[in-house]
Amino acid sequence: MANNNPSIPKGTRDFGPKEMAKRNYIFNTIKDVYALYGFQQIETPAMETLHTLLGKYGDEGDKLLFKVLNSGDYFKGITDDELQTRDTLKLQTKLCEKGLRYDLTVPFARFVVMHRDELQLPFKRFQIQPVWRADRPQKGRYREFYQCDADVVGSDSLLNEVELMQIVDTVFTKFGIRVAIKINNRKILTGIAETIGEADKIVDITVAIDKLDKIGLEKVNEELRADGISEEAISKLQPIISLSGSNSEKLDVIEKVLHDSETGVKGVEETRFILSTL
Repeated sequence: MANNNPSIPKGTRDFGPKEMAKRNYIFNTIKDVYALYGFQQIETPAMETLHTLLGKYGDEGDKLLFKVLNSGDYFKGITDDELQTRDTLKLQTKLCEKGLRYDLTVPFARFVVMHRDELQLPFKRFQIQPVWRADRPQKGRYREFYQCDADVVGSDSLLNEVELMQIVDTVFTKFGIRVAIKINNRKILTGIAETIGEADKIVDITVAIDKLDKIGLEKVNEELRADGISEEAISKLQPIISLSGSNSEKLDVIEKVLHDSETGVKGVEETRFILSTL
């Protein structure tokens, strides 16, 4: 017998009045802090073209994109032979021209390109909107959730990075929550990939390292091997993955390992400046 009880998709949730009151308090507090630092709010559509989204998150991220079927006859223009191949990657671009946004960063980049003649640079924007990921639902991980983003375009001053850290600190201070803020630098990541001889694998290396706190060192190394990273490269990566000590001591180790990478050393210098300014 069919079950006619209403339900919602896995990985989504309802918010009742109590939850909404709490969420609005949190969002309003964050908005006030963004405004205090001169950031302006924008919104972008829930859907973006797949042309905009695909290729921005690596192969793993692309698989988590929710694709939206074309309106009307979505089989139009597709031959029976193409359907029988069951080539998902090839068919998805014909069946689906749009997808739900995976994050707020890529839509913002598209927004800047489309509206660059209207923006006064540097442009400081914030966005608080839901995003969607076709991930496996589990405790604390949903397929639909909110992100609170703040970015600056049109200025490469490191003071912007300092300000973004201050925003995070100010928000959690207002909430009375003690947090540890972790700082990343893409130049350091690029330097790491160059130094271990796997420059073309920077996305795979970054994705694996990012899981260190969740899955541990051994699992990270297994994932690196699965991604085709050589044993020699993984061995060179260990001193950086296993960093310990103060921020200054960690940066000393990274600088020593990356001494032959101009980009990596530059990243270390930038990170030192941000930490010392904070």
